[in-house]
Amino acid sequence: MAIYVTSDAHGHVRALDEALSKISLTSDDTLYVLGDMIDRGPDPVGVIKLVRSLPNAHVLKGNHEQIMLDAIIGQDPLDAETWDINGGWTTREQLNDMEFEAYEELVRWMAALPLYAVVETDERPYLLVHAGIETEAARAFLLEHDVDCADGAGAVGADRELLKQMLAVQSSDDLLWIRHGYWDAPTGLLSAEGKGPVVVSGHTPTVSLGRYCEVGGLAGLDEGSGRGQIVRLGGEDTAGVPDRIDIDCAAATNSSARARRHRPRRRHRLRVRPRGHPAPGRRGRVLCEYQPGRIIGARGS
Repeated sequence: MAIYVTSDAHGHVRALDEALSKISLTSDDTLYVLGDMIDRGPDPVGVIKLVRSLPNAHVLKGNHEQIMLDAIIGQDPLDAETWDINGGWTTREQLNDMEFEAYEELVRWMAALPLYAVVETDERPYLLVHAGIETEAARAFLLEHDVDCADGAGAVGADRELLKQMLAVQSSDDLLWIRHGYWDAPTGLLSAEGKGPVVVSGHTPTVSLGRYCEVGGLAGLDEGSGRGQIVRLGGEDTAGVPDRIDIDCAAATNSSARARRHRPRRRHRLRVRPRGHPAPGRRGRVLCEYQPGRIIGARGS
């Protein structure tokens, strides 16, 4: 039995399918998908369908899934604009083509996705999240439960249930968005002997890690192929064992859908109107409506 982890397909279903074909998943294997299945790429709904068709696949929510849910369900007009400037139009177009029952089921499924998972192997536990964790808060929680990570002890004494509790009290904003304060310092969860939990996340393209931490050269870029590659960070004080693994191999790296400011312009309507939606009137129900303008605090990636 093998455990595989992937993240940040961002609508690139053909690339994801090709990657999965290389590992030949069996019914005894387990796959974890760390979110950001949607937006930017050409077939976000195709990615979701592929992931949901796989045996023993466990899916976490990413910040892009949350952005979509905020835009569709929320009441803040800024949420719709945030989704749009982060590549949401590709997802929106496909949602518009869905029958309403299928659309509603997909949104309900996505809203129920968890934010974290703890996976145990013979070697150690792994903490799976979309973006990362707030490490100081994690260590403080463990200390309150008699697991002192200081002085090279790490979180060796924390069992799976305690680690799940620690993740449960993390801010959802951190689990979905964090970069600064996570990538730039060790987690402190590994012991000096390299024992304890390792955090695995996506969200930050590996080729962009140099913006947030000290990595040697273009650590996230495979020089032979020019493609992104997994990056393992840490190990200096933990017997060479990395405490953080970034598996976002940059599906969104070249996207132009970064958070940016817009000049005010004509009014737009953002429609998510699946076929068969029982909305009144010929024009259907407008689930999101916004006025493009200057964006303050909208986030990208």
